[in-house]
Amino acid sequence: MLLLTYMLVGVVPLVLFTNTIFRTMDEYFVQERKKELLSQANILSGKISASHYLYDNTKWSQFNEEIRQMSNKENFRIIVIDSSGIVVNDSSRQDIGKTYLVQEVIEALDNKDVSRQQEDGVIYVAVSILDEHSNKIGVVLISALSNDMSATVGEIRKQSNMLLAIIAIMVAILMYFATKFFTEPLKKVLGVIIKMSEGHFDQRIDIKGIRHNEIADLAVACNNMAERLEQVDTSRQNFVSNVSHELKTPLSSMKVLSESILLQEDVPKEMYVEFLEDITSEVDRMTEIINDLLTLVKLDQKEIPITFVKAELNQIIIDIIKRMKPLANAKDIQLNYILLKQEVFADIDKTKFILAISNLVENAIKYTAEYGKITVTLDCDHQNLFLSVSDTGIGIAEEEINKIFERFYRVDKTRNRETGGTGLGLSITHSTILMHNGSIKVTSKEKEGSTFLVRIPLRQTT
Repeated sequence: MLLLTYMLVGVVPLVLFTNTIFRTMDEYFVQERKKELLSQANILSGKISASHYLYDNTKWSQFNEEIRQMSNKENFRIIVIDSSGIVVNDSSRQDIGKTYLVQEVIEALDNKDVSRQQEDGVIYVAVSILDEHSNKIGVVLISALSNDMSATVGEIRKQSNMLLAIIAIMVAILMYFATKFFTEPLKKVLGVIIKMSEGHFDQRIDIKGIRHNEIADLAVACNNMAERLEQVDTSRQNFVSNVSHELKTPLSSMKVLSESILLQEDVPKEMYVEFLEDITSEVDRMTEIINDLLTLVKLDQKEIPITFVKAELNQIIIDIIKRMKPLANAKDIQLNYILLKQEVFADIDKTKFILAISNLVENAIKYTAEYGKITVTLDCDHQNLFLSVSDTGIGIAEEEINKIFERFYRVDKTRNRETGGTGLGLSITHSTILMHNGSIKVTSKEKEGSTFLVRIPLRQTT
């Protein structure tokens, strides 16, 4: 199909252009032939008028000879007609004495020079003959075939058609290899995309045999897309696995607790109360997980509206620190706040912003050992605010830094109640920062601590 398109685009315009050229040549040669015949007719008309051939019978043989010679020399037929339409002389000697009132003769008697080509290709020219008093006394009618011109143009056309055929064959061969050169890599790309659409995200395009051009760029983009889709698919599978694990754990605990009560007789009231409190705790844990999951889903689908208001962040951060102080004090952790600007105003959604920063501070407390230190710093320039949360906690391995915003990811692999949480807090924080058109970066060293740096524009464009 591509080859056919190239042929149509490359050859058809050339054929149309060539036909136009030859049609123009035909018209040009016909017009030149008409001019030539008109000139000959006017010359003959002047000779007839000057020599009085129509009235002086003594010059009749001279008149015949002159017409015959001119006719033979120029290869056309000459007919001389008087003012009444009677043929007085004919180079072919066929129509002498006959009435010859064709359209060209009538127009010439009306003092108009006429040149016209008939459908059969014969060209007729007619000019009037005038006497010394400018009276119309006759008409010179010349007819000539245009075959000689047509033969010349036809020969040129024939040679041109042969040249066109050769060009068309060369273009077809060239287009075939060019199409193959371009379509083979495209077929590879298409094949990979089709397999990807069927769920085979492990497919990749071999770029080694492709030159660096737009097709190579397309192949690279396709490979990047496949890699990203594979990551998304893996993340989805891990997410389902993690959700199952997170919900299965409290359900298993509840089942064990309830069966323990049911299988025992004469269970003391205190044990009922203790077991029911444990079951309630597991229900609360499941509720927390489900609520966080629902929040993430709504953030992903942008179902939660975001309302930006201009707010002073210093007091907001101070309020967050106050709420987190009891948690830090319980582990004898220093929780410090450093304000590098006296006032920092920014467009934020207060509820979502407070939730995101609270998650960062709470995480820092969870993963910092007793007698550790956490520092929250707020700064800004003329475009962005910068908020950092640094701790002296357990830190994060370099190969795991890119995973910490994944859902259910925990630095502490034990998933215990004290540090585990739901594993969704940082995912919620990450989504919230992105909704504020900002970014969040992490630097960390194992056993030395971590620093989370949040950047958010001071002014939001809607």
